[in-house]
Formats: sequence, C-alpha cells, structure tokens
Amino acid sequence: MKFEISREGALDQLDNFIKTELSSYSLKRNFDLGPNDKSNVSCLSPYISHRLITEYEVTKKVLSKFQYQKVEKYVQEIFWRVYWKGWLELRPQVWSDFIEDLKNIEENDDYKKAINGETQIECFNDWVKELKENNYLHNHTRMWFASIWIFTLRLPWQKGAEFFMKHLFDGDAASNTLSWRWVAGIQTKGKNYIAHAWNISKFTKKRYQSVTLNENAVPLIDRREYKLRPLNLNYEAGSNENLIVFENELNLENQKLKEYKNIYLILLSNKIRKIKFEKKILDYKIKLIRDQKKRFNKIQLMDEVKFQPITEKIKSFDMIYPCVGENYSFINNMKKKNNLKLNIILRDEDKFSWQFSNKGFFNFKNNIIKIFNKFNLN
Repeated sequence: MKFEISREGALDQLDNFIKTELSSYSLKRNFDLGPNDKSNVSCLSPYISHRLITEYEVTKKVLSKFQYQKVEKYVQEIFWRVYWKGWLELRPQVWSDFIEDLKNIEENDDYKKAINGETQIECFNDWVKELKENNYLHNHTRMWFASIWIFTLRLPWQKGAEFFMKHLFDGDAASNTLSWRWVAGIQTKGKNYIAHAWNISKFTKKRYQSVTLNENAVPLIDRREYKLRPLNLNYEAGSNENLIVFENELNLENQKLKEYKNIYLILLSNKIRKIKFEKKILDYKIKLIRDQKKRFNKIQLMDEVKFQPITEKIKSFDMIYPCVGENYSFINNMKKKNNLKLNIILRDEDKFSWQFSNKGFFNFKNNIIKIFNKFNLN
C-alpha cells in the first residue's frame, strides 16, 4: 500500500475516490479487504491528520458533487476528526493524564508478545504486521484491534494508543487517544466496544473465522472527571515577521497569511518526544514538508535544537495553532522558558466547529449543517 507524499497527489486521490467509490461508501466502508486493497475507503487520513488537505476542503469537494443526504456517512466520518480535536481542546487534561499514565506502566512479556504479533490470535498478529509494514489500518480493524488489546489480551489501553501513535501515518493526539478511550468504555462512560468473532468474520469476508475472544467484557473504569475548559487562545492581529508552523498543520494554502520574512517549520525529534515515532513516520513527515517547501520557499525545516537559538534572538512570533498534543506542549514550555510572545492563528472553521464538541458526537452531528452554512461548504 502506497501513500502519496504531495498535496497534489492527495487531491488527486480525493477526486478519484469521489468519482469511483464514494457513491457506494456507506455499503462497503466496514469491510476490511486486506492489506493490499483499501479501495472501499478513501485513505485520506494521513493527509488530513497533517492538514495537508483539511476536513473542510474535503467536505466542500464532496458536496460539490453529491447532496449531503447521499454522502452523509462519509462526511460524518470526516467530521469525527474535527469533533475529537474540539473535544480534547475543551478537556486538555485528558492528554496530559494519558502521557503521565504511560510513565508508570510496565512493558511486560504479554505486551512484548502483542507488539511483536506473537499472540494466539491470528488476525491480531496479522494486523500488527500490517500496521508496521503499511503504517495504516482500516478504521473497523482499529476498533477490533483495540478491543482485543484491552479486553482479550488485558493490556493497558494507554500502551495500545501509544503503539498506534508510534506506527500510524495518520497518528493524531485527539483522534487516536480518544478512540482508544471510547473502545475501553471510559470516553462514553459505561459503554465499551466489544470485538465479536462473527463481526470479524463477516467484515473480513471470512478471512478469519472462529476467533476466540472475550466477548463479555465490561467497560473499564476511570474515575477521573474532566470539566470543560473555555478556549482561551490569543487571536490578536499579529505584526510579526516570523511564523511558526508544526508538521501537523501543513496546509498554508488555505490560510489567509501575509508575507512572512521567515517560516519556521518545526519537526520535533524523538529525543524530546514523549511518544517516539518509528523512523518511517518521521521520514514520511519530512517528505510532506519538502512538498510544501516547493510552494513556500521561505520554510525552514528544523528540530527543537535548531529552534532554540532562534528564540534567544526573536521573542515574538505568529504561530499556526498545532492543537493539544506534543507540539503544543513543546511550544508552551518554550514560551515559558524563553519568555516568548505567541500570536496564535486558529482556523475560523475550527474555532466555530469546536464549540459543538462540548457534548457527545450526536450533538455535534446535529450541528454539522450549521458548519456547512457558515463556511459555504454545501
């Protein structure tokens, strides 16, 4: 399975999916046809998670060809990423607690067997191999995988979420962490997701049959409560000559940006990451960044080491908001340490959409039309 490494290629992939597969998406989307056939899904998440193309851009293209009622399921799947980001923005302590939890979890023999695909469950072992080789898994398979990890193998959900983040091209702090919490039954408290053998058999077209699983598991319990935090970001009109961008916000085309003297694009190294990326993930990010440099020649790619001396000379920056996660934690620490002033640039679409993430997805879904109308997506 090969992913494009350019914005142009991502848009071509989107156009092709709209023309050939979108009309049948709702009927075919739950089938995992194997590692070499993902034709029934769009596979756009590696680009959307880096904002090489945005959720809103995808939606506008889709709705230019189809009425919403015809493609409602696909659009909702796209907007799950918007919802998850907004949910985490309103409850950032969930991310902090997840990172803190990881420090105290032992990597025992059962964990090592799981990440090496050496369990007694054939389909799980195959998915471990596929994840490591392709850096992607079908969404339905991710749910099965997480359920087996948590309820059959009885491993900590946090280590499973970490394992995905290490290997996925589309690893995203919000979508990944909160999806694992949802499967575990602590995102929507008391409601977990259970993988069933019949379901795996049906939606893999009987590639895996008679899988022995724990199908009667009760939800995990996490008594921590997370109150809503109002979005408190700085929206001042900046007069800076210097812009900070991170690798998960690469789409500069759709930003109303002035001319900057310098664009510092930061890709954190594994030396300071709490979750260490596999080399293929870092290489993929570098390739995406190089593609953007073709259009924005002022981009300077750097890690935290190269960025440090810049902050000793320059104290005021505009910054495209990287959202809650490792990048934001890093720049927040730098801000405090070096007394920086950061003027945050937040997409108008995100700012408007995130207000509907205060409750469950059902509430968010009921407000999607408002987002369409606000930004002329339909």
